[in-house]
Amino acid sequence: MKVDPITVEVLSNAFMSIAEEMGGILVRTAYSTNIKERKDCSCAIFNAKGETIAQAEHIPVHLGSMLGIVQKITQKYDPSEIEPGDMFVANDPYSGGGTHLPDITIAAPIFHDGEIVAYVANIAHHSDVGGRVPGSMSGDSTSIFQEGLRIPPIHIMKKGKLLQDVMDVIMLNCRTAFERTGDIMAQVAANTIGAERTVDVINKYGRDIVLSGMEELMNYGERKMRAGIHEIPNGEYEFEDYMDDDGIDIGKRVPIHLKLTVKDESMYLDFTGTAPQVKGAVNVVENALKATVYYSLKAIVDPTLPPNGGFYRPIEIYAPAGTLVNPKVPGACGARTDACQRVADVVFGAMAQVVPKQVMAGCNSAVTTVIFSGNDEKHDRFFVYPESLGGGFGARYNKDGLDGVHVHITNSSNLPIECMEAEYPIMVDRYEIRNDSGGAGEYRGGLGYRRDYRILQDTIFGSHGDRQKVAPWGLEGGLSGAPGRFVINPETPGEKVLPSAKSSEIELKEGDIMSAQTPGSGGYGNPFKRRPEYVLEDVLNEKVSAENARTLYGVVINMDTKTVDEAATAALRK
Repeated sequence: MKVDPITVEVLSNAFMSIAEEMGGILVRTAYSTNIKERKDCSCAIFNAKGETIAQAEHIPVHLGSMLGIVQKITQKYDPSEIEPGDMFVANDPYSGGGTHLPDITIAAPIFHDGEIVAYVANIAHHSDVGGRVPGSMSGDSTSIFQEGLRIPPIHIMKKGKLLQDVMDVIMLNCRTAFERTGDIMAQVAANTIGAERTVDVINKYGRDIVLSGMEELMNYGERKMRAGIHEIPNGEYEFEDYMDDDGIDIGKRVPIHLKLTVKDESMYLDFTGTAPQVKGAVNVVENALKATVYYSLKAIVDPTLPPNGGFYRPIEIYAPAGTLVNPKVPGACGARTDACQRVADVVFGAMAQVVPKQVMAGCNSAVTTVIFSGNDEKHDRFFVYPESLGGGFGARYNKDGLDGVHVHITNSSNLPIECMEAEYPIMVDRYEIRNDSGGAGEYRGGLGYRRDYRILQDTIFGSHGDRQKVAPWGLEGGLSGAPGRFVINPETPGEKVLPSAKSSEIELKEGDIMSAQTPGSGGYGNPFKRRPEYVLEDVLNEKVSAENARTLYGVVINMDTKTVDEAATAALRK
């Protein structure tokens, strides 16, 4: 059935509204701080074939964790085995359509007149799903079997009834079962409402119109993407960046290489030349790679693209099997975010050669993750507190980068200090932007920040992250941003800098300070072209030191009068 453009637009907004309402329900009813406060979750609607119809604006990489689940369900279950009220749970990157084990996906079929017409699904990052260390995503794990409970697509609801046996197996493998129960039930509630709302739309507009509208919506996404690619000159564009290490071979850099080919209205991305599959937990499974590439190209080619599977069609991705970006079982992938962020950077780096005004400089593309755990003496329970910290957003051709934000494929909030201190035996002593961490340029890179955690009782610390040795790069003469680091008891005689951002089972004693210092980002353009008044403002706002204003920007600041010494500046910049 042909559907007119106005109806397609109405349906598009209806689907997005449903996905966003699902996200609101999930956040408001979840138990863990990681979901109810940090919003580390995502919701989406798929057609009966598993193609994305709408994804709410939550976490881009979560698309990868949902991309494959419907196909995995339909491969495993005959339609006669699926009934109204059923829901499926999965998290496995290799057999369940996921990207790492803490991301548990729950999908629900939507029936109309006895047939499956669509699916709703949501994903939530659970703070623990078992494995060798609390948090289930240590950067130094060497096998997926160390990372937690692997769940292939299986029923968790049958005819509207919770399968308690399945819940019992999941909870038995989690260190924080009470939280996990609450979060999973929140996911079930979100899907229940999403399915009801979708049926309401079908009843209102008619099944044929809605299903045809879904197809036309994807066709529109494809046409719009092709039109955007058409504006980019044909050619081959290569870029390579490096990860600090894989968490096992400390100090051994890990290359990610991309050759991106633009031909007429399509793109081909070839990751040949990327490092072989690594020992550590930064391997990126196929669905995570796809989600990262789709996000990156949407952001560069046309940010107004509708968030559906249609715009994926002009994009072809090749990643050799057994490499960092397409590992084989049992490759560990709990810290896959670190490599995903670098994949985004190489896509932006390649495209900077042809559309420099549509990209940003190298970012805090590490998402520095901290994981604190232990027996909470005050609340008499085991706790796991994970948080991914933001940093600098790369400078653009006409704007400074943003300070202290998540970039690329993550989009979660920070955990407010009040919430953290109320729930965990930790205090925050210091929380501030890192002076001089943004790369110098005509437009300055965004700054990272520093968060110092004071440990109130003996605690175990783990982490994953990157950009602590290989700094975020600048563009068009802009300088690199400052790397990040983890420091125990900083500015004391016992100061210890962790050799790698990917670590686990580090014992912290009562009174210790763990200082997480996140990377800044790259600058854009020649720093000597930056307007002196902008440099002065940065110095007064303690974003750039007076010394760096002089040496990097050629701007001399009189700190007594808080003005630019124009004569001295002119002499330096001559």
